[in-house]
Amino acid sequence: MNPQPGETPPEISQIFRKYGGRVLASLISAYGDFDLAEDALQDAALAALERWPKSGLPPNPAGWLTLTAKRKAIDTLRRRKNLASKLPALLDQENEATAMDETLEEAAYPDERLKLIFTVCHPAISQESQIALTLKTLGGLSNDEIARSFLIAPQTVAQRIVRAKRKLRGAGIPYRVPPIHLLSDRVEAVLLVIYLIFNQGYYASGGDTLLRKELSDEALRLGEMLVSLLILAGYDVFVPEARGLLALMLIQDSRAAARLGAEGELVTLEEQDRSRWDREKIEAGLHQLELALDSGQVGIYQLQAAISAQHARAESPAETDWERIAAYYGLLEEIHPTPIVSLNRAVAVGMAYGPEKGLALVENLAQDDQLSGYVPFHAARADFNRRLGRSQAAAAAYREARALAGSKAERKYFERRLGELS
Repeated sequence: MNPQPGETPPEISQIFRKYGGRVLASLISAYGDFDLAEDALQDAALAALERWPKSGLPPNPAGWLTLTAKRKAIDTLRRRKNLASKLPALLDQENEATAMDETLEEAAYPDERLKLIFTVCHPAISQESQIALTLKTLGGLSNDEIARSFLIAPQTVAQRIVRAKRKLRGAGIPYRVPPIHLLSDRVEAVLLVIYLIFNQGYYASGGDTLLRKELSDEALRLGEMLVSLLILAGYDVFVPEARGLLALMLIQDSRAAARLGAEGELVTLEEQDRSRWDREKIEAGLHQLELALDSGQVGIYQLQAAISAQHARAESPAETDWERIAAYYGLLEEIHPTPIVSLNRAVAVGMAYGPEKGLALVENLAQDDQLSGYVPFHAARADFNRRLGRSQAAAAAYREARALAGSKAERKYFERRLGELS
């Protein structure tokens, strides 16, 4: 590795992205202190940047980061006045970590991550703060990325994170998966957090690439663990939605290889090479969806999975059952009315019944302040105008979408569309 001064080698950046959330979850579980854990991991990352380019990557980078971060945390605690009561336990941890000699198993991390999600999703913390803190810690997202996902200001995200940490500290909330009788208070929030982690992996709101595979893979692992946990706990009422979420993620993730072009540009669903879709993941997702729907319950994740299933079953874009998709979005809008769901329904209606109807529904949403900075809104408006032959209106909307796009992949796509119009 020969990085330029101040530049992080790509292979090290990839390791930080892949393992950062897992290591942080382990540290928070060990010390019960978000700020201490974050500072320790930052110190460990700086140590890695100093050492690894010279000596090469260790056999187990996650274990190296965890061991180094724990030692940094212990050094910090040694300097604090309240160390006396904690010192024996901390020394035991240090000895145990040293004995492991950087051979920490990756399998040890998932339980810590699920524990962290359940801890943060405590009912005493507002859902907005739960989501912001989990995406920041487990997802490794910046405040700007989280803000773009929720169409809010980065300062609002920062405030929510501070409030969540303060609440965890002040209320003495234990870091654990709660007892079975308390699970039900948190499952809905846990499902949402896993869903949002996946979304950031599947459609990153910023950066050089549209995909952050480490995040989507992480969400899939957490989704599988959550389904197993709920089945073992006997919480049958929550299992269908957990299966629905897992089905949705599997079917969506099956398209990952086809979603970027040769130069890293976005490839829309309509333009994708369907032979590159992962059929095993599609079949696994359809199986989870079937099990979920057998319950007779209807939930937001099952409906979204059913929509994705329609695309997965179609051998070509022309065979897509857009009328059924539009009907599913109508149901989803009834039980979960949000501007984004309404936008997706408008797109489905336009594909099913003609671009005029779709564009009319999109234009009806133009007064919603939440959508003014939402890239897919302007992209939908541009696409319908393009299909109707209204080149000037389409170009204006594509330019707006390009200006708001957070990733290079999106910007390249909109530039291509503009070039085709001109």
